[in-house]
Amino acid sequence: MTETIWKPDLAQYPGPKYLALSRALREAIRSGAMAEGVQLPTVRDLAWSLGVTPGTVSRAYALATQEGLLAATVGRGTFVAAREPRLGPTQPLVIERENGGRIDLRAPRLPEVGQEAAIAAVLRDLAGKVGPDWVDYTTQRAEQPLRTAVCDWLSDRMLGAFGPDDIALTAGGQNAISLILLCCLRGDRPVVLTEELAYPGFRHAARLARADVVGVETDAEGMIPEALEAACRRHGAQVLCVTPEAQNPTGVRMSVERREKIVALARHFNLQVIEDDCYSLSESDWPTLRALAPERVWHVGSLSKTVSAALRFGYVVCPAGMGETGRITVQHAYFALAKPVSDICLALFESGAAAQIRARVAEELAVKVETVVAALGRYDLTWQPGLRFAFLRLPQGWRGSTFVREAEAAGVLVRSADEYALSHGRAPHAVRIAFAGNISPDEFGRAMATLAGLLARPPYDPAV
Repeated sequence: MTETIWKPDLAQYPGPKYLALSRALREAIRSGAMAEGVQLPTVRDLAWSLGVTPGTVSRAYALATQEGLLAATVGRGTFVAAREPRLGPTQPLVIERENGGRIDLRAPRLPEVGQEAAIAAVLRDLAGKVGPDWVDYTTQRAEQPLRTAVCDWLSDRMLGAFGPDDIALTAGGQNAISLILLCCLRGDRPVVLTEELAYPGFRHAARLARADVVGVETDAEGMIPEALEAACRRHGAQVLCVTPEAQNPTGVRMSVERREKIVALARHFNLQVIEDDCYSLSESDWPTLRALAPERVWHVGSLSKTVSAALRFGYVVCPAGMGETGRITVQHAYFALAKPVSDICLALFESGAAAQIRARVAEELAVKVETVVAALGRYDLTWQPGLRFAFLRLPQGWRGSTFVREAEAAGVLVRSADEYALSHGRAPHAVRIAFAGNISPDEFGRAMATLAGLLARPPYDPAV
């Protein structure tokens, strides 16, 4: 294949040069000016031709590759892959259960602490109540009691003033993020900001909304205000996705002072804010972003990490006055929640079973937290009481990918920090360790002993 001669005019595109170049690439491929299979110039050659830095070209190529427009092959170069972007994700969000005898600590699965019996009891009761309303379309009006129950469920959180009219019910937290982006984004290629290491569902939802995702630098308190301000000035973003209470994967909790600074910047740059609280802690007496900026924060939660992931039940506390907007977006997507799901969840809330299950989950989780800290606490480990995972920055001598491979060979599966980085972003040599509830305490203890043994024997000694 021959390399194409291509020199776009970046001056016709507003914004940063790397975004301008990515848009020029997109238009050339969609119009057919660059045919499928054509090899693009090298990063350095195109940078010299356009008078930009190699980093600018590299970021533009990375964005187009993430969309599926380009394909990069080590040793061969970068080629046009398709005229239209692939809208599907490049990796699964849900990890299938491991059946090979290894201990799977990649996903924080819930322990069974009474969910099966509680849900079975609800189903038996519902079986005698099936009537005409199980035949027609579900409606938002019928969900009013469930929205009220969600308000009660959230009564221990500092969310500011809110009520049932501020709630929109969704099919889990990931669905909530996608629906909020539909509410907030406008234009052809809007920009969404998120932490430099973030839950992959953010970027997948943004891709489906045809948005560009830009990572913002973080530190031990979460997103850095100065980095957020610089990103806003450079990219003209519309939405900020952030997890202040329990950042995934780093486990960092944002201080109240830092939250106030982030909110002030969101107001200044007119950002809509998605506050992901799906990994909510057992207890929190700190104000949420929704409490600090009720006019622009969409607070997302679900039952997946506290009661049951199988129910696919989530909720959004919408900004003040935006509850109807959120529910109309839900209505256009799927009318309302499926009646079996809504009736099961309402019964679990009203009977107190949901609260009892949440408490039992927290009790079992506390035991695993103690095990992790006892085994790995002497290393650079970030954890919180009530959080369902820990973030381990590896000692010198280890790379994230190498540690994951060695742990797998030893029978333990963990996730590298690389999986949470954007395509053009950087990740530390670190892993996330999930506190899987579907394995016994003895198995979990053996897994921690295995990881501790690996950490003590790095592949090479940097001091030598």
